[in-house]
Amino acid sequence: MNKPGVAELVRARTLLFVPGDRPDRFDKAAGAGADLIVLDLEDAVAADRKERARNHVAEWLTAGGRAVVRITAAGESGHGDDVSTVAGLQGLAGILLAKAESPEAVAEVAERTGVPVIPLVESAAGLVRSEAMARERATVRLAFGHLDFAVDLGAAPDRDAMLHARSTLVLASRVGGLPGPIDGVTTELDRSEAVAADVRYAYALGMTGKLVIHPSQVKATHAAMQPTQAELTWATAVIAAYEGGSVARVDGLMVDPPVLARAEAVLVRAARGAVDSTQAG
Repeated sequence: MNKPGVAELVRARTLLFVPGDRPDRFDKAAGAGADLIVLDLEDAVAADRKERARNHVAEWLTAGGRAVVRITAAGESGHGDDVSTVAGLQGLAGILLAKAESPEAVAEVAERTGVPVIPLVESAAGLVRSEAMARERATVRLAFGHLDFAVDLGAAPDRDAMLHARSTLVLASRVGGLPGPIDGVTTELDRSEAVAADVRYAYALGMTGKLVIHPSQVKATHAAMQPTQAELTWATAVIAAYEGGSVARVDGLMVDPPVLARAEAVLVRAARGAVDSTQAG
């Protein structure tokens, strides 16, 4: 994909939300270790503070900050103002489009802002059209807003109820040639183990990133995305056993090309995490 700034959006594991009307938190969030921050002009900002938030976001990006900006859904009040505020700003890395439901809206936002778009799927209509949005050339990745999605369906936001939606977004991303989608937030702020469990679950389904709502969640998310020692040991054994190029056995289980590919992916993920840790330091 040959789009401006696309590499950092493709590689991002964590996207940390910051309310657009809290400029005192922008720099702190940028230094919290997340791969990208998301300055929020949507749900995190009260209606009577929207204009103030737009001004703060524009000032910070113009002064050298870099971030994704979440904007109001297409067709809702404030959408046009959000787009006009951030269009063409040097520090704008991408747009997180709230309640995305159509590839046409994604294309229009990208055209007006000049940056790639991450459609945030938060409704049944958005899920049904997720493959079309994934195929839209302006889309760099899909994301899942499971809390609003659950409200739209009248369902619980738990794993069983959200499994179909998460898997659908993984499939849509694959068909559209995109990286695995970005999973929704974990609302528990005081239990890093809850964040880690959510990350491991989402990763097992094929998701490759996470929206986070507090700096304390960043480290736990990155750690949970790393392979465990048991996974690394298994992957190393699989690759060693398969060196001859034919079917082999590891721990009594057959090793064939798909198993080898999974083992190689584990080692790639470990290497990626090591590189990112070094760069972060």
